[in-house]
Amino acid sequence: MDKRNISPKDFSPHLFWDVDAEKLDMLENKRIIIERVFTMGDLKDLKLLFLFYSKADIIQELKNAGSLDKKTLNFASFFFNLPKSDFKCYRKTQSNQAHWNY
Repeated sequence: MDKRNISPKDFSPHLFWDVDAEKLDMLENKRIIIERVFTMGDLKDLKLLFLFYSKADIIQELKNAGSLDKKTLNFASFFFNLPKSDFKCYRKTQSNQAHWNY
């Protein structure tokens, strides 16, 4: 598949259940696309993501994401061989620790 022909409609439909995938732009909305693929995507979605975006773009968007669940953060950290402390969402979580562990 040619990079120019990839659109949000090519990804799994459940990734964009709350937005109209037809209206998403691969460049303007890259943060939401990258976050959703890493959070809820499958292998096909990851392959499409890496066909369209550079590794550096994907890393930058994930590192600057305001929130990633623990599983996604651990996967991204392992996949790209980056310390979790490089991710904004990890630093934010560490600074907002609750008083009680419940």
